[in-house]
Amino acid sequence: MIKVRRSTIVDKSTDEVWGVLRDFNGHDAWHPSIADSQIERSGDSDRVGCIRKFHLEDGSELREQLLSLSDMEQSFSYCLLDTPIPLFNYVAHVRLFPVTDTDSTFWVWESAFNTLDNEVENMRQLVERDIYDAGFYAVKTYLENGVA
Repeated sequence: MIKVRRSTIVDKSTDEVWGVLRDFNGHDAWHPSIADSQIERSGDSDRVGCIRKFHLEDGSELREQLLSLSDMEQSFSYCLLDTPIPLFNYVAHVRLFPVTDTDSTFWVWESAFNTLDNEVENMRQLVERDIYDAGFYAVKTYLENGVA
């Protein structure tokens, strides 16, 4: 099993960052790779068990399920149900922590998954760089400028 853990500091309070991340269906507003997103069966995006179906900019379709959501801990977990790339048993967790001396946010995004033996490094880099690092940058930009 491959494990990826990335973190960053966001120069905004955890409440501000959580206000963006809490909406499980809101990632198309800030992540540069997401073209559109919808919750299946017109469900609520904060209901544990809901499934978001979304398209990447290249047209690929993915489905993810919300496994947990905690306003108290400012965290959520989700799993990947359908994807065109070889990520198997992918489960991710996002959690925010306050940096109290600067009123900023320490954001951890981590996952564990399997892939094909010949894809380990490619999939690790894709998750680290194209999903997590791009997401960190996009949320910071979104919070600073109101745009992704």
